[in-house]
Amino acid sequence: QVQLVESGGGLVQAGGSLRVSCAASGRTFSITDMGWFRQTPGKERDFVAAITWNGGYTNYADSVKGRFTISRDNAKDTVHLQMNSLNPEDTAVYYCAAKGAGDYWRLKIASEYTYWGQGTQVTVSS
Repeated sequence: QVQLVESGGGLVQAGGSLRVSCAASGRTFSITDMGWFRQTPGKERDFVAAITWNGGYTNYADSVKGRFTISRDNAKDTVHLQMNSLNPEDTAVYYCAAKGAGDYWRLKIASEYTYWGQGTQVTVSS
């Protein structure tokens, strides 16, 4: 089993920045790909960004390209999501997810991920 714990959410004004982090523990050798998804009430969980653990390949949703950056610290089994130029539409619960290696196109699909964190709230005020 792998446990994922997010941190760093909070309230920020529009145009501001925030960084959320995800610490993995347990059988971390079994995971390769890490992703961030977000969800608002009544809507499906949407892909935000993903990174492969060893190859450093990254992928972003069009809505966050150029504003968000995903990075990893393998020594600490941690993945970060730096969010800049935030706007109210970015308000959501942000979830960290992890899975084993697979095709790159699978990185955007929530159902491909095996492990999930509990989520952290990000609220952007206008």
